[in-house]
Amino acid sequence: MSYKTSFAAQPRRRFVQGLAAGGVLASLSPLMRSAHAAAEVGAQRGAPVLTGTEFNLEVAELPVNFTGAPRMATAINGSIPAPTLRWREGDEITIRVTNRLREATSIHWHGIILPFQMDGVPGISFAGIPPGETFTYRFKVEQSGTYWYHSHSGMQEQTGMYGAIVIDPRDGGGARAQRDHVVLLSDWTDDDPMRVFHKLKAQGDYYNLNEPTAMDFLRDVSASGVQAALAKRRMWNQMRMSPTDLGDLSARTLTYLTNGTTPAGNWTGLFKPGERVRLRFINGAANTFYDVRIPGLKLTVVQSDGIDVEPVTVDEFRFGPGETYDVIVKPTDEVYTVFAQSMERTGYARGTLAVREGLQAPVPTPDPVTWLTMADMMGSMDHGDMTGMGHGAMPGMNHGAMSAMDHSQMQGMDHAAMGHGAAPVNRLARPSTTARHARSEYGPSVDMRVDMARTNLDDPGIGLRKNGRRVLTLADLHTIGGPLDPRGAERELELHLTGNMERYTWSFDGLAFGSSTPVSLNYGERVRVILHNDTMMTHPMHLHGVWSELETPEGAFQARRHTIPVQPAQRVSFLVTADAMGRWAWHCHLLLHMDAGMFREVVIA
Repeated sequence: MSYKTSFAAQPRRRFVQGLAAGGVLASLSPLMRSAHAAAEVGAQRGAPVLTGTEFNLEVAELPVNFTGAPRMATAINGSIPAPTLRWREGDEITIRVTNRLREATSIHWHGIILPFQMDGVPGISFAGIPPGETFTYRFKVEQSGTYWYHSHSGMQEQTGMYGAIVIDPRDGGGARAQRDHVVLLSDWTDDDPMRVFHKLKAQGDYYNLNEPTAMDFLRDVSASGVQAALAKRRMWNQMRMSPTDLGDLSARTLTYLTNGTTPAGNWTGLFKPGERVRLRFINGAANTFYDVRIPGLKLTVVQSDGIDVEPVTVDEFRFGPGETYDVIVKPTDEVYTVFAQSMERTGYARGTLAVREGLQAPVPTPDPVTWLTMADMMGSMDHGDMTGMGHGAMPGMNHGAMSAMDHSQMQGMDHAAMGHGAAPVNRLARPSTTARHARSEYGPSVDMRVDMARTNLDDPGIGLRKNGRRVLTLADLHTIGGPLDPRGAERELELHLTGNMERYTWSFDGLAFGSSTPVSLNYGERVRVILHNDTMMTHPMHLHGVWSELETPEGAFQARRHTIPVQPAQRVSFLVTADAMGRWAWHCHLLLHMDAGMFREVVIA
């Protein structure tokens, strides 16, 4: 039996907090120089803010140094993050994007409802922006709230090409605050992102700093005895899976950023005591789920994915790449730490709220690492306490299927004959709960399947359960005004989120993009979509072009979203009105998962 060294014993360099003055080093054009000068003036406040209806954005390489190692980034107007774009609901927006790179680029306006030709996904909605050329985006702004934009080309999002969008409501409504700050969280790697990807293809747990250690084994022996501890290890070894496989990447390669600033750099947002402060949290990370809290302050969530929700007060929330949350805080002391720890607990982004520059509050220690449970592996089946059981003690579990069923008789079944895909449901009020695995799931690109997935929305997720803090869940979100479309579902579409961590493959129904056919929706129809997670990882699923109206397990409207996180062994459903004709993208917003194949085209005609 082999063990990795514990994270606590890793060299300090692996816990990358970055340089205090880390970030942009120089600019490459007059346009970038002016933008960079503005960024220098407000380095602690965030990116430059551009307002109006006409915008000129220039994409180019930019020297940066976040960790002591100079690197080249991909920046917009010489800024990381890119300039914050401030729009007004109802305005016609024109954005000219000029590409100064040596490769094609693109910009996707995440969560913005617009014509598909303006959506900015190369190969789906347009051809991309070749080097040296300018593409003009033009559309009417039909919404308000907090959104963001980023490249949809290659790994440019990981290398710095992302920025915030703030849209003021036409009528000036919404939550009132005397102070307003964008808090855009992201992650940076000094390594070539494609090299990171190839390392994961060769060894799926390459960046996992929390693999079970000798000390973990000794603690299990002390708590449960030698036989139980050995059985627990044997179970995981025989399944060829890791109980700490919460995220693909870690502080072994990532530096976690707040508004483009390292933890050591300490981004600072100012306030006056007694003010209501609105914090617009955006997860612009390529590969990191963040757990966000501000010790000493309650967070009143007033908006989710750009949409107003009934205010709910919490201590903490988790969100994945692509998601946004607006919160109101009421600081009374002089200084607070904005703390965003990574889900796998190897590092954090942080900033400060203060009455003046230079103040700092204590930074919390990251929470302990939590192992995945059998419920995270297998869903809602009542397993009892299986933590000490060996693989052989679970006679009903098939490692390939990760279920209590023998699926061998299903190998030859037709995908459509199983009711998987576009099966009519006669406007059923409740979403189905029976898993319908496609024939394409039974192959080398899928290492587990879940038959009895959880359907609850009130689970904060691994590492946040019963931590003594009030943690936001999807069940807490209630969009003000209810659904956009009162109709029930005309049909039900079920797709499974699949993967093989050992091979580092990710897919829908076992089919990576390129091997799959487009999902077809009829213009104007109301469709119930079920996402069934057959993997051990949480996937933030982003459907372009239309709103996803999350529903409860009973079929009641919950919240309107553009990105929905689906936890391990979880089954969630939402309703879609296919009111936007064209070709759209649908994918996991973990960049490496999308690049590895968890991507599908959607055609509305």
